[in-house]
Amino acid sequence: MRRRLAWIGWLVAAALAGTAVAAEPQVPAGAAADAAALERYVGDFQLAPTAVMSITRDGTRLYAQITGQPKLEIFARGEGDFVYEAVEARLSFELDAEGRATGLVLHQNGKAVPAPRIDPIVAEHIAATIRTKIEGQTPTPGGEAALRRLIAGIASGTPDYQELSPELAGAVRRQLPRLQPSLSHLGAGQSIDFRGIGNQGWDLYDVKHEHGTSQWRISLGADGILAGALVSAGP
Repeated sequence: MRRRLAWIGWLVAAALAGTAVAAEPQVPAGAAADAAALERYVGDFQLAPTAVMSITRDGTRLYAQITGQPKLEIFARGEGDFVYEAVEARLSFELDAEGRATGLVLHQNGKAVPAPRIDPIVAEHIAATIRTKIEGQTPTPGGEAALRRLIAGIASGTPDYQELSPELAGAVRRQLPRLQPSLSHLGAGQSIDFRGIGNQGWDLYDVKHEHGTSQWRISLGADGILAGALVSAGP
């Protein structure tokens, strides 16, 4: 049976189906906003190079959707403060003098991921790039080589942090004591097979080791820097 080792990247995938359901959000009296007030939060906010949080409104209901994930309703808990009912996460919006959201922060699993507001044209360009990747189902140039270096670096306890985004580097540092023995136990990598492009535009790989297998999702930027990674392992 496969077992997930760890996220070693930003936490956008935590909203996928199967995440533990949070308790009913405690919304204080008077926190519910009218349509005009909610419109201040509507827009696109960039969590990562290939991840956009889109906030939309339907009447007096507000929704958040991360690239490649379902649209989920969020509930007002206070001025600029919203919670999910479907997942254990919270959004806090940064407001300008007119009360319009200029950015947001995703709070989840003890982490705070900032996301500035971006122009709709930029958001559509990111979405179009991901659609093209998904349709093409071809690996990102340099992805396999970057993954090999990441695996070798984690297994040896000496990742090259300069090849990782600041967010990913921080996550690897925190999780290295747990990741290193798991990958070391699997032994040296023998082969890497590209499986395709996932619905968030990430490259999917199967890695065969001496004593088992690991499955990876990676996000490699045009600058050759790894922005995110997820690994699970099996026998």
